[in-house]
Amino acid sequence: MIRQISIIGTGLIGGSVALALRKHGFDGKIVGCDLPAVWQRAMKMRVIDAGVSNPKDAVKGCDVVVLAAPVGVIVELARTLGPVLGASTLMTDVGSTKTAVMKAAVAGFGKNAGRRFLAGHPMAGKETAGIEGADARLFEDAAWFLTPFQGQNILSGKCGEWVQWIEKMGAKVASMEAQQHDRLCAWISHLPQMISTGLAAALVEEFGDDLPLLEAGGRALREMTRISGSPYSMWRDIALTNKKHLSHALLQMEQKLAHIRENLGERELGVEFEVAHRLKKGGKPRPVAAATRTGHPI
Repeated sequence: MIRQISIIGTGLIGGSVALALRKHGFDGKIVGCDLPAVWQRAMKMRVIDAGVSNPKDAVKGCDVVVLAAPVGVIVELARTLGPVLGASTLMTDVGSTKTAVMKAAVAGFGKNAGRRFLAGHPMAGKETAGIEGADARLFEDAAWFLTPFQGQNILSGKCGEWVQWIEKMGAKVASMEAQQHDRLCAWISHLPQMISTGLAAALVEEFGDDLPLLEAGGRALREMTRISGSPYSMWRDIALTNKKHLSHALLQMEQKLAHIRENLGERELGVEFEVAHRLKKGGKPRPVAAATRTGHPI
């Protein structure tokens, strides 16, 4: 039974995991690990029960370790903490890319990686970072992707118990292969961020940063540039660990924009609008598939 959870990285996502666990009935101990100033704020806000700065201290006596840091840090921690964890401790993560993380888990846990590590990624967040933005409802109705190792049974033991807590937090669990996850997220998460960043940067370069562009542009512009405020420190690691799939998505987007530019006065522009409208047709979105024992895709 899970009685102590250590969350390494007590920012927006890590803090939200802690708050969501409490909201939905977890009555064990939650330990946070971060820079002293960060975990002290988390303690003051009653997000965590105890705080430390050394990850090796954070994992002592815990049942589950949640790596909630930037992907590059997750990769390093999976390698270095694996050998020092208790024999029954489960490690999981919330990183936005999965292939690099799973390779690091194999380096850290060896042949036991499929029993000791569960790779995960909640599709939730905000354009701002930090514990101050933590929200107990952040994961409600959000997809929470799992990318199991071949043959890993994600519904048994501590893995199964953790999956139950994910569902209690309100998330919809779906499992798939790591490469499929990284390709999908390049399109549905990472590309939108780069488009928002590129649009905001282009506006500043074209008009300067002292004009009330968002007010003049209205809701559409505000929505399209909202996530341009996301921190580079997080997206740097995502871009580095998913460069292949993100580069492909960006190239496809560039070609699509060039096609639209070349057909501004042609009927072909109307065809592009018609194709785009198909994205939202069909009524209610299909529910995310439930987790499976074998990691079937959504």
